[in-house]
Order: sequence, then C-alpha cells, then structure tokens
Amino acid sequence: MTDKEWQKILAARELFGLPDSATMAEIKLAFRSYSKLHHPDLAGNTKRNQDKMLQINEAYQALLTYCENFSYPLVYTEQDVDDEDWWMNRFGQDPLWGKRDNDS
Repeated sequence: MTDKEWQKILAARELFGLPDSATMAEIKLAFRSYSKLHHPDLAGNTKRNQDKMLQINEAYQALLTYCENFSYPLVYTEQDVDDEDWWMNRFGQDPLWGKRDNDS
C-alpha cells in the first residue's frame, strides 16, 4: 500500500469518526449515518451536499478497497488459543495440574 493510499484510509477514518480498528459492519453503519446527513435527496440538493457526498463516497470506497485487499491469516497460531486451552495443552497430562478423572 502506498503512502498516498494510506493517507486516504486515515482521512476516511477521520471523516467517519471511526476508531483505530473497525469491523465492516461499523464502517457501513458510519457510511450510512453520515450519508443521511448529506445526501442531496435527504438534506437538500445543494452544491455543498453534492460535494460532501462525493467526499463520503470516495472515503467509503477507499475503506472498501482496503478491506477487500486485506490479507487474513488462515493458519493456526499460538495466539488463537484461549487461556484454558493454552494451559491444558501444556499441563493437561500432568497429574497435579491437569484434568483429573472427576473433572468434566
């Protein structure tokens, strides 16, 4: 990702008031909420609202493109294990620390 593309992402995040990380649902909700405030059919067909909607659409498209091209890890890592599984993987067979016969 180029610096210019990254700047678009940061500007879009700021425009929509998104936190440092957001789900796709949060991004869509922010887009829809902000669009309702400035859409020419809802807020009046003024030059200001038309320009604002162009900015909103460009920002949303930048976020969508970023999310579509994001690479998700599809391999198991130690970080994916919850605390109980981590403990049982290491000490589950230990008679002192692991599960006992009467544990469920």
